[in-house]
Amino acid sequence: MEIPFSQLSERLHDRRFTVAGNTHGLSGAGTVFHYEVEGDAILGTYQGGKIRMGHQVGRVTGPDTIELLFHCLTTEGEILSGWSRGTVGVDHTGHTTLAFVWGWLSGATGGGESSYVELAA
Repeated sequence: MEIPFSQLSERLHDRRFTVAGNTHGLSGAGTVFHYEVEGDAILGTYQGGKIRMGHQVGRVTGPDTIELLFHCLTTEGEILSGWSRGTVGVDHTGHTTLAFVWGWLSGATGGGESSYVELAA
């Protein structure tokens, strides 16, 4: 479901997300992502599970699309960084969803697809 550009920041700003699917990545059920949006700029933090701490910076690229750069420190002491391009949607319960294609830039190789769903308030 496509959402109007003006609603994209409302769908992300000060909202928290958990992993719905991420077979090739490090984030998992215990990882929580928190986003802040100012205009077309996106700032995010994430932690939990195998992620000790992580940060994201990105921008809105369309009515329902975003792109992010991310880096993290794992619980094993690894430093990793990567990129992602995502689509913001809404599920049948009205919760915001995120679907990404992503790849590693440093610390690992490969990439994959992942999906996230908004945590209930």
